[in-house]
Amino acid sequence: MRALALLSGGLDSILATKLILDQGIEVVALNFILPFATEKKDYAGEVAKRFGIPLVRVESGEEYLDMVKKPKYGYGSGMNPCIDCRIYMLREAKRIAKAMGANFIFTGDVLGERPMSQHRKALELEEKEAGLEKMVLRPLSAKLLPETIPEQKGWVDRSKLCAIKGKSRKPQIALANKFGILDDEYPSPSGGCLLTYREFASKLRDLFDHNERVTMRDVRLLKIGRHFRFGSSKIIVGRNEAENMLLLDLNKPLQGLRGRGAEPHRPEVYVFEVPDYGSPITILEGEKSKEAIEVAAKLTARYSDAGAKEEVLVEYKPSRGAELREDQEQRKERIVISPLDENEVARLRI
Repeated sequence: MRALALLSGGLDSILATKLILDQGIEVVALNFILPFATEKKDYAGEVAKRFGIPLVRVESGEEYLDMVKKPKYGYGSGMNPCIDCRIYMLREAKRIAKAMGANFIFTGDVLGERPMSQHRKALELEEKEAGLEKMVLRPLSAKLLPETIPEQKGWVDRSKLCAIKGKSRKPQIALANKFGILDDEYPSPSGGCLLTYREFASKLRDLFDHNERVTMRDVRLLKIGRHFRFGSSKIIVGRNEAENMLLLDLNKPLQGLRGRGAEPHRPEVYVFEVPDYGSPITILEGEKSKEAIEVAAKLTARYSDAGAKEEVLVEYKPSRGAELREDQEQRKERIVISPLDENEVARLRI
């Protein structure tokens, strides 16, 4: 008997996996690499290694972004399409389970833990939309839910499953202690999805409003720097040296494409900085009007170490994928500008 686990690496999915393994069932773990996840540590990989189970990773791309842009079942508190996201993952899980001969799928869902996606009607809807009615087992809340096919067929002993519900973590922590799972072996429940954060949701909403097509590069840029909107122009100002490097790296050509012209989905940007001072890297995307260039330069001056001066020299140059060109230095422009005042900064900030 083989089961496919949706393993995020969080405590709930760890416990669910342990409960199924303890019934002598072979488990293969499936981990989704989502563009809006906040957790950087590879908890899923560590769990799979600890339990000695195979781990399959699926990296979500632009199809996932299309779903986030237009979710069938709407958003939660921010830009989080929780129900549609769960449907997306279950559909992918169904495909992978079939390919590897898994008999059923299970998750770490806890009834009532999340208000949008883990109440009973939502769980039933997610299964139906994914074509997995009664085939998704939720070991932590199984005794509170209708019997699934894995239980009905005797593949899983329902009596050894749990009846956990609600937002309290006490039952899960007690179960973790029973299994010898330490609190540093799973992430804090306060993390999760950037789409639930108001500031990030505002930046993503602005991106969707102004870009017909959104790429993974666009999403990575959302996680870096201060973001400003000037008409159809987007301005991003690095906050420190690490972000400056990331802004430049995200405009480097893909390996093997240097010298072949414009990269796919890598529009030309203008790159700004203040010479001879500590300076942010600023990039200007979208319309490159004279006014937009001046605003980007003013913002660069404002956040540079020269920002206290009345007039600041700012250099900028066009860059398509930050490619090295023989005439790049010749294309560099200079502008003397006064730093943007606080009221304008607040008005333009996303």
